[in-house]
Amino acid sequence: MQINGVINVYKEKGYTSHDVVAKLRGILHQKKIGHTGTLDPDAEGVLPVCLGRGTKLCDVLADHDKEYETVLLLGTVTDTQDITGTVIRTGQVNVTEDEVRECIRSFQGEQMQVPPMYSALKVGGKKLYEMAREGIEIERKPRPVHFYNIEVIEMELPRVKIRVHCSKGTYIRTLCHDIGEKLGCGGCMEKLLRTRVERFELLGARKLSQIQEFADRGKIEDIVIPVDQMFDSFSGCKVKQEADRLVHNGNFFPISLLENEAIIRNTGEQLRIYDSTGEFIGIFTKKGERMTPVKMFYSKDV
Repeated sequence: MQINGVINVYKEKGYTSHDVVAKLRGILHQKKIGHTGTLDPDAEGVLPVCLGRGTKLCDVLADHDKEYETVLLLGTVTDTQDITGTVIRTGQVNVTEDEVRECIRSFQGEQMQVPPMYSALKVGGKKLYEMAREGIEIERKPRPVHFYNIEVIEMELPRVKIRVHCSKGTYIRTLCHDIGEKLGCGGCMEKLLRTRVERFELLGARKLSQIQEFADRGKIEDIVIPVDQMFDSFSGCKVKQEADRLVHNGNFFPISLLENEAIIRNTGEQLRIYDSTGEFIGIFTKKGERMTPVKMFYSKDV
C-alpha cells in the first residue's frame, strides 16, 4: 500500500539527497518519493522527503525559508567555497572579533548573491557543477536572497560558528565566502547543519537506520505527516456525497455542496476539501458561489 505524506529525514554526512531518496525507496518499497531541496554530501540535518501523493508538496516546501548552523573558516579560499574544495588562496586572519561580528551583521537583510559554480543550478540544460568539473566557468547573474537573521554562536578565530535564517535559494557556502572577502582574509564553509525547513526541525528528524526500524515494526505511519496536515492553517470541510465525483475529477463545485456551507463564509477564501467519506482531496478556493481547485492531491492510487 502506498504511503502518502512527508517524513523528516536527518541526512547524514556522506549521503547526497538523491542517495536518501534511493535508500527510502528500498526501505518503504515504493517508487514515488521526492526530496525538497538538495543538501551537499558533506552537509547534515533536516531533509523533508515527500511520499506518494505528498510528492506534490516538493515545490511547496522548497519555497520555504530555512535555518542553518555553519562554521566559517577564515583565511582559506577554495574553488567550491567549502572545505572539500581545492585551496586556491590562504591569508592571514588579522581581524578582531568585533570586526568579524560587525561584518557578519552587515549581511543581514536583502542581498544580491552570485550562485557558486559548484551548484546544481542549470544553465543551458547543464548543471553548473558539471561545467566546473570540466574546468569551465561561466558568468552567473546575482540573485536576490534574504537573510532574516544572522547571529554568531561562538567564535575562536579563525573559526566562527554562525546561525542563519534565510530565504529559499540561498547558498551558505557563498555567504561564508563573501564574509571572508569582505574581511579581506578570505573564507570558506567548514561545516553545515540544516536545523529547520518550514515546520520540520532537527529535534524530530530521523536517520535512515531509525526509519528502517519503524518500517520493520510496521510503525512507519507514526513518523509520517499526512498531506492534509501540511495545510492545517486552512479550515477543512467535507462535501456532500453528490459532489464526490466532481472533486475526484478536480472540478469546481457549488458552495451549496459543502457539508457545512457556513464554514467558507466565516473562515476566508481557501479550504481543505475532503470527499463525503473523509478522503483528502486538495485545496480549493472560493470564487463567487463556487469552490475551485488550487492544488489537487487525490488520485486513485490506493
